[in-house]
Amino acid sequence: QVQLVESGGGLVQAGGSLRLSCAASGSIFGISAMGWYRQAPGKQRELVATVTSDGRTNYADSVKGRFTISRDNAKNTVSLQMNSLKPEDTAVYSCNVRLRRFGIEFDYWGQGTQVTVSS
Repeated sequence: QVQLVESGGGLVQAGGSLRLSCAASGSIFGISAMGWYRQAPGKQRELVATVTSDGRTNYADSVKGRFTISRDNAKNTVSLQMNSLKPEDTAVYSCNVRLRRFGIEFDYWGQGTQVTVSS
């Protein structure tokens, strides 16, 4: 089993910053990528940012230049620094860990943390 513990959500004014962190534990060998997704009310979950085990990053166009994802492979943690936050960034943010074992990928999700940006 894989456990993901998230922290760092909250309420912030537009233009402010927040930092999300996620720590993975358990049977976490074979991590191929870690990342963050978000889901706003009435919308589908969308990718925010991911980072692979070799450090390649991918960002949603809407957060490029404002958000930075980082990963500590030794500690199995992934963080998301969010700057210049906008009201449209309001959502539940969930940590994701993708494991690759024997050619099969498995996704694990955190419980989600609320980020609310007021205008």
